[in-house]
Amino acid sequence: MGALLKFSNAIDRMSGWIGKYVIWLILASTLISAINAVVRKVFNNSSNAFLEIQWYLFAASFLIGAGYTLLNNEHVKIDVVSGKFSKRTQIKIDVLGFVAFLIPVCLAVLWYGTPFFYKALISGEVSSNAGGLIRWPVYAMIPLGFSLLLLQGISELIKRLAFLQGLIEDPTVKKNEKSAEEELAESIRRLAEAKGN
Repeated sequence: MGALLKFSNAIDRMSGWIGKYVIWLILASTLISAINAVVRKVFNNSSNAFLEIQWYLFAASFLIGAGYTLLNNEHVKIDVVSGKFSKRTQIKIDVLGFVAFLIPVCLAVLWYGTPFFYKALISGEVSSNAGGLIRWPVYAMIPLGFSLLLLQGISELIKRLAFLQGLIEDPTVKKNEKSAEEELAESIRRLAEAKGN
């Protein structure tokens, strides 16, 4: 199990690194959207390429960031039901969910999504919209995103099995980590204090 936990830690580090940088895709999408709106209103001109690149970037941020979201235990769960059980039972439910649902779904999407991407790459598929973009880059996000989610799912499964064996502490508890909202509030508070001095 020690080797599997090292493998899990490596996946966690990779997902954490990816998560720190994928957020910039949302910023880029937002900036492109704003620039496109200004150009459309001021110059009465627009391009389908601008519209398409926005959803390419937005789709990429969600697909590539799915593993990071799982790492931080931020995926949607039905806590109303599982919250009534003991921690060990909750972890067993997670294990069942990873083995019966997450991993098979990721494998199925990879099985069907990879040829879908490859076909678009080989054919040079282009959007049917005037001025539209090539499609394979956004289709590439399907196998990439689900591969990253699959790896993180395997990492989470390893950690939960190690917890059930008493080898590690509860992997669902984040130690001394602040939420994004708490970090933002703290940054605003520090900025206000700095301006007040």
